[in-house]
Amino acid sequence: MKTLMAGTHSSGEKKSKSSEVECPGCGSSVTVRDYQQSKIICESCGRVLKGEIKDRGPEWRAFDQEGREEKSRAGPPSTETIHDKGLSTQIDYTDRDARGNKLSPEQRNKIYRLRKWHKRTKVSGSTERNLVFAFSEMNRMASQLSLPNNVQEIASKIYRKAVQQDLIRGRSIEGCSSAALYAACRKAEMPRTLQEIAEASKVDKREIGRSYRLIARELDIDLPLTDPARYVARFGSEVNVSGEAKVEAMEIIRKAQEERLTLGKSPSGTAAAAIYIAALKCGERRTQREVAKVADVTEVTVRNRYKKIVEELNEEIKV
Repeated sequence: MKTLMAGTHSSGEKKSKSSEVECPGCGSSVTVRDYQQSKIICESCGRVLKGEIKDRGPEWRAFDQEGREEKSRAGPPSTETIHDKGLSTQIDYTDRDARGNKLSPEQRNKIYRLRKWHKRTKVSGSTERNLVFAFSEMNRMASQLSLPNNVQEIASKIYRKAVQQDLIRGRSIEGCSSAALYAACRKAEMPRTLQEIAEASKVDKREIGRSYRLIARELDIDLPLTDPARYVARFGSEVNVSGEAKVEAMEIIRKAQEERLTLGKSPSGTAAAAIYIAALKCGERRTQREVAKVADVTEVTVRNRYKKIVEELNEEIKV
């Protein structure tokens, strides 16, 4: 059974392929490749433009995902989260040759030595050892913080640039990797505070902050300001407020941003105050202590932000 694959080709691609021409019937330049019937068909009128095309799919057949994974000979795509970008090779531990026969004792000893030296040469220099340790720490922290893979990719790329520019020398690998992960969260607009990164890391919050400012300055990373509204969903769920209260909190933040009340203020503190006000408006009273705890700010911060927002937006917000 051949796989049915459909692909659209623009007229620009046809110019580079002499075998593909415009449809003589309707003049359309968009075609569909039907590998099941080995034909190129005009997408507009359905006219067969060419037959007996080559199937570019695999020569083997598989009927489930497990079978495809077993027969597939291509490896995973390259990734920044591995020190060698996932392009290295491995010597298997099955101790069998290409035909599936067991190796002789002499051959097994030889393969054992090759495998040992192969593993040693994969991480040969101090730079590669640095990357291996840093990326393993990033993977651990990203797993603990439930961060997606794209954030890890961004963090690994930032850390590689920092190593290339010799910014890690004299600083802890844990601190710089935590700073790179925090910068990646900022760049991907993932709502994670510096305190959360510090709790997942083994490094003090101040050291992570210093490393973060150094990396951002030296690498000239343009990081957007954190939107307080991005914290509302998570903080609101932790204090168990309704969806109506979350929407109201986002609206309060939007109005506060229009009045420029959030400039120079902690995004998590602003989000906590907005949730507190919204809960009061929706009749879902929460204490300032409860809201401050989930946002990892002090009750004084919540109280000050609350008073400022209510005072400036008194016409819209009546508590």
